[in-house]
Amino acid sequence: MTSTTLKKIAETLGYSISTVSRALKHHPDISAATRNKILELANSLDYEPNSFAVHLRTQDSKLIGIMVPAISNFFYESFISAIEEECRKNGYSIMILQTANNPNIEAENARLFRQNRVSGVFACISAETQNFDHFTKLTELNIPIVFFDKVPPMEGLNKVCMADEQAGALAATYIIKANKKRVIGLFGDPRLSITTKRLFAFKSTIELASQKIALSVLHANTSENAEQLINETLSQSKKPDAIFCMSDELLIGAMKAIQQKERKIPKEIGVISISNGFIPKLFYPEITYVETSGYKLGKLSFSHLLSCIAGSALPQELTLDSILVEGKSM
Repeated sequence: MTSTTLKKIAETLGYSISTVSRALKHHPDISAATRNKILELANSLDYEPNSFAVHLRTQDSKLIGIMVPAISNFFYESFISAIEEECRKNGYSIMILQTANNPNIEAENARLFRQNRVSGVFACISAETQNFDHFTKLTELNIPIVFFDKVPPMEGLNKVCMADEQAGALAATYIIKANKKRVIGLFGDPRLSITTKRLFAFKSTIELASQKIALSVLHANTSENAEQLINETLSQSKKPDAIFCMSDELLIGAMKAIQQKERKIPKEIGVISISNGFIPKLFYPEITYVETSGYKLGKLSFSHLLSCIAGSALPQELTLDSILVEGKSM
């Protein structure tokens, strides 16, 4: 126990426990000579403060909760990497929980965050989530939440997202400049705000184009579903000359179908995606994509959560600009 260790240091050196405690915290009332003696002995005994006791005393667990659909997703992996870096710099630890896009698991994860009295939470919601009571319970305990990527539709929450409408418009503009005529737009779950924003901007930009473009919008929730849809599309008589994928997961499925049908990129079909940047570089030619960086989003999200922990009262919705990265796929 920490109290025993403090007592042992105090008894060994002939100081009071309070003096030892203040020295370990570098309190200015303790002389440099006394502090150095205490620190030297504490190091030799491998003394470590009891984090649970510190939490009870300060009401700050120094623990950040992260809730994502799946750690294996490259976007969330890079987001977590950025958060972990910032936590290490600022003296926080992280607790990562996966939801598998299941609202029941999501609610259970929120309960675990409450039980551990985390200092703050990053949450990416499930498409199936309709009841947000489990998040309300966190805020009632003064645990701030920053929703990211897939966020609730309600106003008055802290949200950090990519500039989803900008990303959709950038991709559509590139397709128009490439003079494509029959375009497949492959989008995710229509219940999510990230999908509706990207779809609205993409579709609006295509419709406002001076040349006539035939656009077909398809929705897929998994890479397997995307593969099946594109396979069916490429089997039709009027084949598309361009495919847009709104995420890396959908891009993987679409590319598998294109390869199965032995369609040549970009000669027979063009491909463009919204991506974290890793998946497009796995293909030859490399896929043109609009960058949505999980790493950059993580950095912005952490900065915003720190301000919330410090007491910032006004909820904000922050966005991170997207950029076009040209490959050779269009």
